[in-house]
Amino acid sequence: MPDLSSLIKAYDVRGVVPDEWDEDVARSIGAAFAEFVVADSGATAVVTAHDMRESSIPLSRAFAEGVIGRGVDVVEAGLGSTDLLYFAAGSLDIPGAMFTASHNPARYNGIKMCRAGAAPIGQDSGLATIREWAEKGSFDREPGRVGTVTQRDVLAEYAAYLRSLVDLSTIRPLKAVVDAGNGMGGHTVPVVLSDLPLKIVPLYFELDGSFPNHEANPLDPANLVDLQAAVVEHGADIGLAFDGDADRVFVIDETGAPVSPSSITALVAVRELAKGRGTTIIHNLITSHAVPEIVREHGGDPVRTRVGHSFIKAEMARTDAVFGGEHSAHYYFRDFWRADTGMLAAMHVLAALGEQGRPLSELTAAYSRYAASGEINSTVADAAARVADVRAAYAEQDGVTVDELDGLTVELPDGAWFNLRASNTEPLLRLNVEAPDEARMTHLRDEVLEMVRA
Repeated sequence: MPDLSSLIKAYDVRGVVPDEWDEDVARSIGAAFAEFVVADSGATAVVTAHDMRESSIPLSRAFAEGVIGRGVDVVEAGLGSTDLLYFAAGSLDIPGAMFTASHNPARYNGIKMCRAGAAPIGQDSGLATIREWAEKGSFDREPGRVGTVTQRDVLAEYAAYLRSLVDLSTIRPLKAVVDAGNGMGGHTVPVVLSDLPLKIVPLYFELDGSFPNHEANPLDPANLVDLQAAVVEHGADIGLAFDGDADRVFVIDETGAPVSPSSITALVAVRELAKGRGTTIIHNLITSHAVPEIVREHGGDPVRTRVGHSFIKAEMARTDAVFGGEHSAHYYFRDFWRADTGMLAAMHVLAALGEQGRPLSELTAAYSRYAASGEINSTVADAAARVADVRAAYAEQDGVTVDELDGLTVELPDGAWFNLRASNTEPLLRLNVEAPDEARMTHLRDEVLEMVRA
């Protein structure tokens, strides 16, 4: 078995097929995953699901062969979004594995793994062990039996559960353009959002892992252009863009303008706080400062975390938070096993819009207070040295505060701030800047980028 350190990353398995991994590797990872969940919790079964990529079915079946070879049963949920897999792992209370490369190009694939109840497995909470055991390829335990494989379609149960959390049956009629990007939203949206006061205008619902229309990565503004045009053309109330595995959603207002994930985080947070079943809201350190401000104004307790789903989910568990949001449009719900689900976030936005009469641009304006740069990537040879240079340039200035919870965050006395983080997987520095107005944000952004790219 080759060295899997470049394949098994901080949060999941991700690589090019077949260059970096194939069915033999999937089989070894399946065996190691089975051994891990047996040792971890005494699990006797795991659930799998897969996206629409050409390699997903053969990889998931090879993985299942590895699992049953270690005496653990497999429940195959078949085609599904990542949040459908989390639903299955949560509702069945068994560990799970989702075969997807999310927003990555067609030649990639991957595995997102979780414990029973959709609890995350990251590098420091099991992935490193799974990698080590997969590379070793031998185990001390004698399984005593070969596991079984059964199929279970959970799409209808998933849809019913989401609809029990957000009631859209009484909203005013809305027209929504939905861009599935040829990803799994095309499979789940028609079932979850059927028979409601919604006219859905579908874009790219055909499941096609070659992504013939655009990449299924709505974080890139280029991939929102078709949706923005369609919203205006159809006179729609809202546009929704899902990524490839539909665990993220991006929102477009009726004018064709994107609504920032921070604004969506604040909007959903207010709705969750209004239920009166908890006060803690999680936000990562790149989220707009408007989010903790609005949370406090509505009686909530904001908690700031590092970027990344494993940190968010761990903090949600520690604090019993009702909701969490990230700048990347991942939204986490206590009512959904603390897992991220683009569909449930979309339903909250549809409900908020449909329960009142204003257009979405007016509704969300209350949650947008500052000017933000969005995430800007710079390729650098020595990321640590560049960060040190930037830190030195600001740290000694009067009224400046610096923290290193995740990368470098610098808060300036006029309310402007920025975060500079190194990528875990590429020679990149990621910059996010926010300021009270556009001119100040632009000036600070260009000032920091000049140092980063010098």
